[in-house]
Amino acid sequence: MAKTDLKLLIWAGLLSCLLWCGFAQQGGSDCIKKNAKSCGECIQAGPNCGWCKKTDFLQEGEPTSARCDDLAALKSKGCPPDDIENPRGSQAVNKNKEVTNRRKGTAEKLDPEDITQIQPQQLVLKLRTGEPQTFSLKFKRAEDYPIDLYYLMDLSYSMKDDLENVKSLGTALMTEMEKITSDFRIGFGSFVEKTVMPYISTTPAKLRNPCTGDQNCTTPFSYRNVLNLTSEGNRFNELVGAQQISGNLDSPEGGFDAIMQVAVCGKQIGWRNVTRLLVFSTDAGFHFAGDGKLGGIVLPNDGRCHLENNLYAMSHYYDYPSIAHLVQKLSENNIQTIFAVTEEFQAVYKELKNLIPKSAVGTLSANSSNVIQLIIDAYNSLSSEVILENSKLPKGVTINYKSYCKNGVNGTGESGRKCSNISIGDEVKFEISVTANECPKKGQNETIKIKPLGFTEEVEINLQFICECQCQNEGEANSPDCHEGNGTFECGACRCNEGRIGRLCECSTDEVNSEDMDAYCRRENSTEICSNNGECICGQCVCKKRENTNEVYSGKYCECDNFNCDRSNGLICGGNGICKCRVCECYPNYTGSACDCSLDTTTCMASNGQICNGRGTCECGTCNCTDPKFQGPTCEMCQTCLGVCAEHKDCVQCRAFEKGEKKETCSQDCGYFNMTLVESRDKLPQPNQPDPLSHCKEKDVDDCWFYFTYSVNSNNEPIVHVVDTPECPTGPDIIPIVAGVVAGIVLIGLALLLIWKLLMIIHDRREFAKFEKEKMNAKWDTGENPIYKSAVTTVVNPKYEGK
Repeated sequence: MAKTDLKLLIWAGLLSCLLWCGFAQQGGSDCIKKNAKSCGECIQAGPNCGWCKKTDFLQEGEPTSARCDDLAALKSKGCPPDDIENPRGSQAVNKNKEVTNRRKGTAEKLDPEDITQIQPQQLVLKLRTGEPQTFSLKFKRAEDYPIDLYYLMDLSYSMKDDLENVKSLGTALMTEMEKITSDFRIGFGSFVEKTVMPYISTTPAKLRNPCTGDQNCTTPFSYRNVLNLTSEGNRFNELVGAQQISGNLDSPEGGFDAIMQVAVCGKQIGWRNVTRLLVFSTDAGFHFAGDGKLGGIVLPNDGRCHLENNLYAMSHYYDYPSIAHLVQKLSENNIQTIFAVTEEFQAVYKELKNLIPKSAVGTLSANSSNVIQLIIDAYNSLSSEVILENSKLPKGVTINYKSYCKNGVNGTGESGRKCSNISIGDEVKFEISVTANECPKKGQNETIKIKPLGFTEEVEINLQFICECQCQNEGEANSPDCHEGNGTFECGACRCNEGRIGRLCECSTDEVNSEDMDAYCRRENSTEICSNNGECICGQCVCKKRENTNEVYSGKYCECDNFNCDRSNGLICGGNGICKCRVCECYPNYTGSACDCSLDTTTCMASNGQICNGRGTCECGTCNCTDPKFQGPTCEMCQTCLGVCAEHKDCVQCRAFEKGEKKETCSQDCGYFNMTLVESRDKLPQPNQPDPLSHCKEKDVDDCWFYFTYSVNSNNEPIVHVVDTPECPTGPDIIPIVAGVVAGIVLIGLALLLIWKLLMIIHDRREFAKFEKEKMNAKWDTGENPIYKSAVTTVVNPKYEGK
């Protein structure tokens, strides 16, 4: 084949591809719109996309991406089912040990590793992009499950009386916990504060005895592991009984340093792979990350174990841990925390509980006498709640939970991770869906883990991503079917080698980027390649695709589109036309740049059959009134004009009665209407007449009322009907008016006299009654003067005995 013929073939193929791509942009399935160049790209485009590997499937001029389509569409285009690549996701269970049904006291003590509370334990999920894989997870709270409890106590001076009660805690707590589990271990640790100023006094005397007065206290320390986890309650009592109180300067304590060391020093403390409880007992607040700067400590806490001889040796070197750091380490080590604090600090630690999953807060009495019941209650609360958590997910992978809890209480979303009020022996289920939204760049397998918070058991899930088709393993490298061996022929199409493009790998990327090729993709006097709306491939513009498949770039240079036309009411071309190459082509009866101007005059037609009442022009279906006095949809309203009646009043008066202001000019000014006289108002035309009608009542120069109607007939001629006799008012009757006024004055005067007389009678009677009452209440005889006193005074000698 000659070189010229080869070039013509290439250009013809690219032109066909361009036309087909333009068609695909305007319609087709979502799979086609992904423009997949290979089978692997196709199956990643969506779970419903398939690839036809039949060699002769494509029609002349169709691009390779046409092999990728909906399954039904591929079959309808003639692709045999056996030639459709459509791998599906799957799942397999590698470890599915049944949950433990052993009851307390019915068997020998089991190793914690032999107790199972979660099922299954290992899964393999093969994930295809966009296709979720769903499996069920069962959790059953086992009876007689082993428990490790570590009691971490604040030994600052304010906890002196609490220490006395804790000294006998070991055996007492053992007795109570035996009611829950036959395998219980307990440990003890204590903390005070960082051993630097300003948290403690570093003077030699204060370091020996930080307490005031005669009190005997031990040297301050940050954290001390007193007793590793043990099943010997007496040993706990013995070692705790030997502890002494210490002291510090400030109110907050260094409890976070101690919690961090308890969490990360599992080997030294002796944590088993069982339920782990940390009881944190204090009557004060806490220091956290950043507070170490007060003592010149700026290095962040490293989250590692630094126990030397059971003492935290780096408290002066590392800052306090942050709350988020503690949450991470407690979760990694499956430790559930119980904050046993006094009433004063309840609010603070309840806020802290909200930040630390699987933790509880209990109110500690002033001397810690209720600590055992507090621990039992908090343990029951924590163990009755199951919250699932997963490890970090690979990029593009999402996970959804749905819970099926007791008593029909189910949940989705975040609540789908949790079930509450779970008793020993209860079984709950979770439905978990894992979806890959994209393939890893290298296609490697990933592993994630799901576990209940605070429990050591977990489900291990191996994720295998389906990113390639099976037929790609059968491809022929450097195949002659791919234009001089420039690609691998696989799955019925060419996968081009690096540096080659095109359906048959017929173009070189060097040619595509050359200036000569680009010149064919630029409009005259323009520097933009394909109008910045496409790519220049082998001298032809291949237009970009839009997310909205109804929006299409077109034209030789991709200079046209169907979505950048003028809009009206939020619609392209006002919904009354088609956008072609950025210009609206309007439907009939519409015009304007946005097809928003209607040529229909129906909306401008007035009730009298005239366009805009003859006072304006109809533009885009709306009246444009030429006389500014008139307004309204059909120029029918005039706010400053006289009414019909007032407008024609003078002319009707002069023609019907030969009087009024226009009497002298009546023949010249008032001959524009036809007038008819009627005998009475009943003879006037009624509103049911076919022509618009106005009934008028006006006063003439003699203050007489006259009545008329005004209308316009179909020939636009004014018609007036007038009652021939005006209604004039009669004069007032003087005699009745005067008589009425006089009678009214007389009656009002008599009424006022009667009222005055009545009031006087009432007043006189009240005064007389008052006088009679005072007369009856007099205490003297009527013959005596009440103010008379005798001039003679009789004096008796008290010593006179009458002898």
